[in-house]
Amino acid sequence: MGEKLILLIETATTSCSVALSEGGKVIAVKEANERNIHASHITLFIEEVMKTANKQFSDLNAVAISKGPGSYTGLRIGVSTAKGLCYALDIPMLSVNTLEAMASGLLKAREISRSAYLIPMIDARRMEVYTGIYSPNLELIEDVNAKIIDEFSFDQYPDKELILFGDGAEKFKELFSKKINIQFQHFENSAAHLGSFADEKLRKGEVENTAYFEPFYLKEFVATKKVN
Repeated sequence: MGEKLILLIETATTSCSVALSEGGKVIAVKEANERNIHASHITLFIEEVMKTANKQFSDLNAVAISKGPGSYTGLRIGVSTAKGLCYALDIPMLSVNTLEAMASGLLKAREISRSAYLIPMIDARRMEVYTGIYSPNLELIEDVNAKIIDEFSFDQYPDKELILFGDGAEKFKELFSKKINIQFQHFENSAAHLGSFADEKLRKGEVENTAYFEPFYLKEFVATKKVN
């Protein structure tokens, strides 16, 4: 049957990222980490990775989306793009939990202690983040949730090395500056982190219902008025 070709889309955070994987291995990536560029750049990035890899859209076996939690607007743009491609090409749609993909991405990029806990954080607002706690085996230690962070948030893990990362982690550096068991790692979301998850899901037939799929928002969207 050959290696499966999957288009990977990540728009859950400020990162607008598109990648192409073949047999779970990423063969092309195009991305930029800037706010509010998803709508204007996503289709251009898709065309670019296809061209870079010298592939045709008819070669695709599936499209995988980073399903959230994350930015309401970013997720809507990513999912609508993925659905459009799946309908047009008559191929299945896959979804990957954004926080789990982040944890996997950090493990591949850094040397992480096998006894540490990974705490990916996606910025929500003020002192709130979308987060979960993972072991280095990607076992979920604490469920994915919307969490307001204070200086006592991780006191139940005094003997664990805790690694905070993601666009929601930066704002807590000063808050946890005196906690010797809490470390920060620089990290940017990438569609490349979805590759192995998407390939495994396609092989297992774990596909989404394209018509009814909704992103994992975690919280309801709250519109805010623009201040003049």
